[in-house]
Formats: sequence, C-alpha cells, structure tokens
Amino acid sequence: MTSLEIAGTPVWRPHVLPHLEGEDEAPEVLRLEGLSVEALGGGREVLVALPPAAMRPGRRFPVVYMHDGQNLFDPDTSFAGDWGVGGTLAHYARMGRYAIVVAVYNGRERRIDEYAPFADMVRGGGGGDTYLEFLASGLKPLVDRTFPTLPGREFTVIAGSSMGGLLSLYAHFRRPDVFGASGVLSPSLWFADGAIYDYISEAPAVGGRLYLDVGTDEGDDELADARRLRDLLLQRGYRIDMNLRYVEDEGANHNESWWGPRLRAALPFLLGS
Repeated sequence: MTSLEIAGTPVWRPHVLPHLEGEDEAPEVLRLEGLSVEALGGGREVLVALPPAAMRPGRRFPVVYMHDGQNLFDPDTSFAGDWGVGGTLAHYARMGRYAIVVAVYNGRERRIDEYAPFADMVRGGGGGDTYLEFLASGLKPLVDRTFPTLPGREFTVIAGSSMGGLLSLYAHFRRPDVFGASGVLSPSLWFADGAIYDYISEAPAVGGRLYLDVGTDEGDDELADARRLRDLLLQRGYRIDMNLRYVEDEGANHNESWWGPRLRAALPFLLGS
C-alpha cells in the first residue's frame, strides 16, 4: 500500500445536524469513519451530503469537493460560523437542482502544507500535490463507488476559500483530468510571493468553469490580487459569464459569513446549470 492509499475499510455513518431537521429537501449527511491515510498524518474526517433524490433509482448527480469541511455545515465545529451548505443544498433541491457535496476536514496544523501548492520560505507549504492526489486517486474513487455520482470531469467541482481557494485554483490547472469547475473564493494569491500567477501563465489551456471572488473589505492588496488574476484568466482565453464568473462583494470581509452566501449564488454556474 502506498502512503496515499486509504487504509482499512472506512464506513459511512449517519451524521445528524439538528439545525437542518425539519427543513424541506434537506440533504442526508453521512460521516466517513475509519479513514486513515498515511501521507495525511493518519485519520481524516469527511462528510458527504446527499440530496433526497439520491434515494430514487437511476438518478446520478454532480459532485462538489470542498475544503475546510468542519466549517461548511455545522456552527459547532466551524472556525467562525459555518457556510450553511446544508441550507444551500436544500434551497436548490426545492428547485429541482441537485448535487452531492464532499466536505473534507482540514488537517489543522497540516492545513497550510496541504493547501499550499508552493513552498513559502516563511510560512512553509508545498504539499498541495500530495493532498490533491489523495482527493483524485483516493477519495474520489471511493465516493464514486459508493454513491450515485456523475464521475466525469464536467460534473466534478472543487471549491474552497482563502488557502482552500488557492488550492482549488491550482487544482483547476494541475488536475483538469479530474476537476472541470473550480470555486475560488477569496484566494490567498499572495502566498509564496504570488507563485500561482506564473504557474497559470505557463500552464496548458484546460478550459472548464472558474468562479473567482473577493470581498472589497478584505484589503487593497487582496482586491488588487484578485483583479490581476481576473485579467490573467481573460488573457488565457476565459470569458466573463461564459466560463468565468468574477465577483467583487461590496463591504465583504474574509470569513465564513460572507463565503456561504456567495457559494449559494455561485453554485448553479459551477454546476453548469
């Protein structure tokens, strides 16, 4: 067994979220127990949110892989308030739009290393490829075997914020065989002296859908970084409101209370619907 293979036989168990009980079309949330991956330091928590329609024979659904999983569904486990992803999925399910969300908890002290595709002399990092390989070759095959997914790249989204946004942007160009759309919320474009810009400039064209946003109150540098990335993507052939969605959220800061509503607005674009 290689260090990136999933050890043992993980089991999916129901994961109750009291604040979703009674909400019409709320997703069924399962927790993966017994997951162990040597390269990620051992155990890692994963939640999967399934639409109610998943119980109907013959239905298959696009999948959104998201980082910082403890911040997505549950205010009790989140860093600074959750994204409300369960409510977002229920909202679209009531409209007949369905998706599966796979929420991978971050590795706490390993977070910077796992989410950073490049090494920063001060902050560390550089383990992004290892983490992406776990998602692409370890977790995704397990999810596709277990649940009614649409496994093709055009139905597979990766999304996150801050360092998770940086990783999702990198994944779009690094693993276009797996991910056909990327949600890049408030990305940490400054990391490793902005190495991501050169990487994108030199990467082969991969197409796919890219959603990019930033809050105007995150800081002048962060706003300038996002605009620089937008312009670079336009130079690489992306087109606004065709395969690129760019949002500057007026008055928004850098935290979960802003990212959740923006994800809700972005989800139809990311899913191609």
